[in-house]
Amino acid sequence: MKIAFVGKGGSGKTTLSSLFIRHLATTGSPVVAVDADINQHLGPALGLDEADAAALPAMGDRLLLIKDYLRGSNPRIASAETMIKTTPPGEGSRLLRVVENNPVYDACARAVELDGGAVRLMVTGPFTEADLGVACYHSKTGAVELCLNHLVDGQSEYIVVDMTAGSDSFASGMFTRFDITFLVAEPTRKGVSVYRQYKEYARDFGVTLKVVGNKVQGQDDIDFLRAEVGDDLLVTVGHSDWVRAMEKGRPPRFEHLEDANRRALQALQSAADATYELRDWEHYTRQMVHFHLKNAQSWGNERTGADLAAQIDPAFVLREAETATA
Repeated sequence: MKIAFVGKGGSGKTTLSSLFIRHLATTGSPVVAVDADINQHLGPALGLDEADAAALPAMGDRLLLIKDYLRGSNPRIASAETMIKTTPPGEGSRLLRVVENNPVYDACARAVELDGGAVRLMVTGPFTEADLGVACYHSKTGAVELCLNHLVDGQSEYIVVDMTAGSDSFASGMFTRFDITFLVAEPTRKGVSVYRQYKEYARDFGVTLKVVGNKVQGQDDIDFLRAEVGDDLLVTVGHSDWVRAMEKGRPPRFEHLEDANRRALQALQSAADATYELRDWEHYTRQMVHFHLKNAQSWGNERTGADLAAQIDPAFVLREAETATA
């Protein structure tokens, strides 16, 4: 299942996504965690020290390798240089799977040991001073979008992406690449205003959206969120001594997380698992094509000097039954 965590800056999005990743690890399920936020904090939230987190290989710096691997022998893609972030797979493309070894994982993923097991962690890389004036952050998250476009994930396999804060998550088609999106919202007017913005985008593109109320202090906060977001409110999370210890760099074993918060994480997993039956691979592929054509017309054709619409394989539908091409 492909799962996104979104929300405004400071909402606790990264903290909650890291807790969810830890929870999934305890179930023994294979997990790939991706930090796609402009502020790279998921590694430390999963227990890495600052030096190890900073040393993680950036997907944005390995974009050419990713493109070259994914295009495989697809005759519609002349070169890696003509691939853009929305280029969809077709006959001959190489596909990614959660449980496998491949050059993309070798170059970009690192194993992170957690209480319940290990997860693969991938990071886009930070937006640095060298990028100012010459690149936008989507040039880095484009590596994530390409991987999601070529990913064939099955039931009880999890990709968890910590998205960039605010409505910037909707600045590309990547927000349609997920089975479910968890919006982390504080019980404030500003917190629910972000929800309204997301809800509009989600409705237009059939995105499953659920709200996780964070920093909730009592029934009044719960009532406020319920009144503002209705049935989209899935769970609420309050103060956690475990999280406070984690933020100090001294987390207890994950089994000691408060029972209420453990139940909240289980509710998130149950909601994600329930979307499996709603999967429509043909619709998923059509959305890829929609955003690819949109990007090709607005900037891609001019940037690459190629007709990127020709990259679309009209007979190809990404689905679990597909097999990778050597």
